Amino acid sequence: MRGGGINSTRLPGPSITLNKDIQAYVEETRRAAGGDSWTSKPELPTNNEVLGKNENGGSSDENVVGLLPNQLQGPWPSTGMYLKTHYDLLREDAVAPLRDAVAYVREDPQMKDSPDVCIYEKVHIVGLSCADNGIAMKLTFSTARAGKNIVWEYSPRLTTGNIVALTPASDMFKSKCSVAVVAARPLEGLKNVPSEIDIFFARAEDAEFDPQQEFVMVEARNGYYEASRHTLTALQKMGREGFPFSEYLCGLQPTIDPPEYIKTNPFVDMSSTLVDEECAKIDVLNDWPPPPKTLDSSQWDALHQILTRRLAIVQGPPGTGKTHVSVIALRSLLSTLPSTDPPVIIAAQTNHALDQLLRHIACFEMNYVRLGGRSADPDIKKRTIFELKKANPVPAIPGGLSGPSRKQLRALSENIMDLLLPFAPDNSKSPLPAFLLLKLDIITQAQYDSLVKGAEGWVHAGDQVEPLSAWLGDNKVKFEVVYKANNFGFLEDEIDLEYEQLKELELEQGIDEEDTEMLRGPYMSLMEQFKGRKISEAEMDSLPRRYLKQDDLWEIPANARSGVYSVFQKLAKQALRTTFRTLAKGYEVASRNLQTGKWELNSTILQSARVVGMTTTGLSKYRALISSLKPKIIMIEEAAEVIEAPIAAACVKSLEHLILVGDHKQLQGSCAVKELEGEPFYLKVSLFERLVHNGVEFRMLTKQRRMAPEIRRVLAPIYDDLEDHPSVLDRPEVPGMGGINSFFFCHGWPESSDSLLSKYNENEARMVVGFFIYLHMNKVSVKDITILTFYNGQRKKILKALRDNHLLQGQYLKVSTVDSYQGEENEIVILSLVRSSENNMNIGFLSVENRVCVALSRAKRGFYIFGNAEQLAVASPLWWEVSQIVSRAPKRIGYHVPLTCTNHQTKTYVGDPDKWDACDGGCSLRCEDILICGHKCPLRCHVIPHEQVRCQQPCRKALKCGHPCAQVCDDLCKCQYENCEVEDNNPVGSENVPPGVQAYPTLIPTPAKPTASPKTHAAMVKDYNDYANGGAAIDDARLALEARKMSINAPQPQRVHQGFFDLLGDSLIDIDSPIMQPKPTENPTVERPVSTRQPGKRQKYVQFFSSWPSPANGGANGGGSLI
Repeated sequence: MRGGGINSTRLPGPSITLNKDIQAYVEETRRAAGGDSWTSKPELPTNNEVLGKNENGGSSDENVVGLLPNQLQGPWPSTGMYLKTHYDLLREDAVAPLRDAVAYVREDPQMKDSPDVCIYEKVHIVGLSCADNGIAMKLTFSTARAGKNIVWEYSPRLTTGNIVALTPASDMFKSKCSVAVVAARPLEGLKNVPSEIDIFFARAEDAEFDPQQEFVMVEARNGYYEASRHTLTALQKMGREGFPFSEYLCGLQPTIDPPEYIKTNPFVDMSSTLVDEECAKIDVLNDWPPPPKTLDSSQWDALHQILTRRLAIVQGPPGTGKTHVSVIALRSLLSTLPSTDPPVIIAAQTNHALDQLLRHIACFEMNYVRLGGRSADPDIKKRTIFELKKANPVPAIPGGLSGPSRKQLRALSENIMDLLLPFAPDNSKSPLPAFLLLKLDIITQAQYDSLVKGAEGWVHAGDQVEPLSAWLGDNKVKFEVVYKANNFGFLEDEIDLEYEQLKELELEQGIDEEDTEMLRGPYMSLMEQFKGRKISEAEMDSLPRRYLKQDDLWEIPANARSGVYSVFQKLAKQALRTTFRTLAKGYEVASRNLQTGKWELNSTILQSARVVGMTTTGLSKYRALISSLKPKIIMIEEAAEVIEAPIAAACVKSLEHLILVGDHKQLQGSCAVKELEGEPFYLKVSLFERLVHNGVEFRMLTKQRRMAPEIRRVLAPIYDDLEDHPSVLDRPEVPGMGGINSFFFCHGWPESSDSLLSKYNENEARMVVGFFIYLHMNKVSVKDITILTFYNGQRKKILKALRDNHLLQGQYLKVSTVDSYQGEENEIVILSLVRSSENNMNIGFLSVENRVCVALSRAKRGFYIFGNAEQLAVASPLWWEVSQIVSRAPKRIGYHVPLTCTNHQTKTYVGDPDKWDACDGGCSLRCEDILICGHKCPLRCHVIPHEQVRCQQPCRKALKCGHPCAQVCDDLCKCQYENCEVEDNNPVGSENVPPGVQAYPTLIPTPAKPTASPKTHAAMVKDYNDYANGGAAIDDARLALEARKMSINAPQPQRVHQGFFDLLGDSLIDIDSPIMQPKPTENPTVERPVSTRQPGKRQKYVQFFSSWPSPANGGANGGGSLI
């Protein structure tokens, strides 16, 4: 292990030299901006772009969009076309949601919030902060159009970094629009009435400060511009300078050479892996040994591929140890490379995956730095660039931009505050000062003198009054905005995300600790309490001719003065706005220079690190900084989860070795515009997947170490050659399930949709929750159970029900969507499928093979699926095969969950969520075990320890005072006579039995009444003996009859295909219920479904270089994974 703690990074010494490459990179990007080429487009969308106009202000042709598709087969004609195509597609994906939202509001200005659009009204500017990264304007706004209370802690609205569009309330996007970026999202501000948010205007030319101007602000629910913003800039940079690896990424060159540094010295230190070898230095090009015991042959082959190919691609199916192989490769490389070499760059799609990888690296290399993000891991947090700089401040660098830029920002900040001083709260108690109008040449000196002289005649000696206030008199109009607290009641559907998920969303898109710090700076509230009378445009044009040329303004009639003041006010704000925007432009330049200066300081720390980690978004966001480090090696984990552009952007000029690790059969990247995901554009296809399908050399890991064979077999339709490692062959059984460690519970309960159009299934959710609690009562730890679902609506339903259960109070519950669980695993996984409707062919997300693959592969020893198996088997070839595979083992699919009592080995079948209440984790037999107090356990069969059962029988022990105890058995003994004065009044001849631990409330029986007579007690003994000597069988028969009645009455599928049951055969759980023998429908034959799609309409502007295999022919990999 190298080093030890936070100070192990070799921080710069007294002589620090400037890394000039960072300034050169940024300056080249700045100079290129503003041209006509795609490489010169602005970083943020323009106002005309969001309005749907061309840059000359004319309307664009709505039927023509200049987009070319992602070319999936064969080499690209040129790198220029490759980069431009991905730039255009990515920019359309980033901008279109807001452009569409603006169009909706323009067409219907009174519309309410919709699943696609958030609308905020009564938007006013109330302050500004001069922060390090820009001038942040504080807005207040109303959320009345939401029609519901917003729980901001969990809502993804107005996420930091997202873009919004503002328009004057009088215009509603007919001609005016200003694009802005959410600068900060303080919860305390959002919870206020009115709510508050900070924004940066996208361009200084749009900057506004007028507190009286009312705006409407629009946000798109889909999309997150910050995720694409830096990648777009990186693609432009690559388009101007070219990039390495284009011969593979664009030209699909079949032969991949070794990295140059390996060619120069092919001996790699493998001592950490080959522990038994005498010589750990291996010639990886010419003398690759057989695999060691710690790695299987596919892992060893993949490791060789990583070490010996410039472009190394490793596919790791679920549980095959791809991260383990990555870590071994990194350790070997770091042990071999000179300590003076540039750092190795590692990246992952999510912060969680990045931290996981860094934890492995920290075991052998502590000299790493995490760039960006706010890590939840306390050890990794110490290694963030933010914390390292706090612990070891870096001195100013001679020639660097940090110091000069800060001075510029301070000076500009003071100028801005002085300019807007008339709108400070202390100055807003009267109209704009007359001297300001004079200074701005709005009134003449003579007019100013007349105002001052006239005002003196209106006040008492010694009083001071603003001349314009005296001149206006009672004609001043009070300006006030009234916000009412929304009282829609609590609507659960607005809770879209867990707080942790919301933070992860911000972190994944590059909103890091340093960005939050940069928002701090001088703050000034803005207010203007008075305005002139509202006048028409015609009056506005005529007023100057009638009155404004008069030297003595007091001669203007009193009833006209308010209108004249409106003109003064408008002209003053116009003049101030021009100056404000000039200052804002200078502030913008100085802010960018300061960011460059901070990167210069960061580079002094990063240059001495061995490993630098970041998310894939960080690869683009910090590209100038990364490029200046001149890295040779970049490794990207989860490379198949990202669309192509962010990975391509990682190819900086110095790169010699690009390692991609992932699995294109699991989760793919996502697009905000769903029309761009599949045919004809295929934007969601990753670089990883495209290269693999074009025959570029790769290695696949084949031996899985996660799933028990019973669970692994359901992945056969996706991975037909996945093998089991010996370690998974002896997984323990799931308690309470009698050896049934996987099961597909079938039902026909209909689905529903919440207000955000996310699907949920109420009865299925209740069934899942009941099963979860049953497992927990069978001593399965909550941390060992994960509930997965494809829909956020279902996740919310399940999580709320679990949190409301008294058994689970204070427990950390793992309920996740499938998309957020990539790379995770757990002992037991319960999968809730949700979809169940009259439209048998519409199964939504469940038709996406990549998502299904993740859902089916997370469990280690117990996997239980809840859903409408019939509908899925009919609608999807993949689910048909899954149903077939499940049915090959007996009792693994059916309409009743088979439970086995661990105490009595009796069987219970639960097919309705209401029936879980009859299970205490055991069966229906009486417990009858003897408690520590000597009484029989009064409960039905249970699995909780008897120490947790509270005995409610009367105690009746004789106390030292001679009196009997008056308490129930579980309580401390107490004499029934209040005047008894004996101390230490414990039972005679024994220590007092301590009270039991508080049991689960549902298991605490009502205190038993004292027996009335020996005869009653004898009758009870007889009843027990009858039960123990055969009565149990009678009772079982009674329970079975009740189960059959329940099955008949239970809501079950109304349209059951006989062919579905023929498919499942004897595997269906059958408890002689008529529902298990359905009548065939009119068309009893169920054939294996085939994926077919009608060819999409190919618009005239789309050019195809080649066509991707359609799902009808088996798709790219036999499963249509690209659709």
